[in-house]
Amino acid sequence: MKLQTTIQEIKTVKAYYTPEEYLELEEKSEYKNEYRDGEIIPMTGRTTNHNKLALNLATSLNLALNDLDYEIYIGDVKLWIQRYREFTYPDVMVIEGEPIYYSTNTTIVTNPLLIAEVLSQSTKDYDRGDKFLYYRSIPEFKEYILIDQHKHYVMQYVKNNENQWLLTEYETEDAILKLASINLQLSLKQLYKKINFLEQIE
Repeated sequence: MKLQTTIQEIKTVKAYYTPEEYLELEEKSEYKNEYRDGEIIPMTGRTTNHNKLALNLATSLNLALNDLDYEIYIGDVKLWIQRYREFTYPDVMVIEGEPIYYSTNTTIVTNPLLIAEVLSQSTKDYDRGDKFLYYRSIPEFKEYILIDQHKHYVMQYVKNNENQWLLTEYETEDAILKLASINLQLSLKQLYKKINFLEQIE
């Protein structure tokens, strides 16, 4: 029996999971699931556009930061948000210096400087709303990038010295995304390389 089915069956009789129970189930699961304060949330499937955009960004970051004191993670590394008791899988994370791990688990980090999410139809409201609220509770977190996968459009939130989050929007192929937390510039043309805007909406 697949573990994903097992999770669904358990949820009919069990509404709350401890972080330890979630991690045990997730280790054996064939599919990714998030954890939100006791609840296990299956993640939806992702399009090729989603995957390409995350990879394009991570590749550009890796090339630019390769010799500097940063770590870049994509997709499979979990983030633990202590205040809101949440495990999630950001599309791309950048950590300055050494990662701070959750307990002794080296697959779960807690201290990203920058997080990027590729927006999906099913999760875009959550990514812009509650998820951003949860991310803002992380002391090291200073920059949030939201990438639309169906047109040239990027939202950038940067935390200033007064702890205010300032929004900049980029809406054309020729626009230059200026990442403030790591002093890197990236053209949307480069970010959206090989993206098919006619791809079925996720």
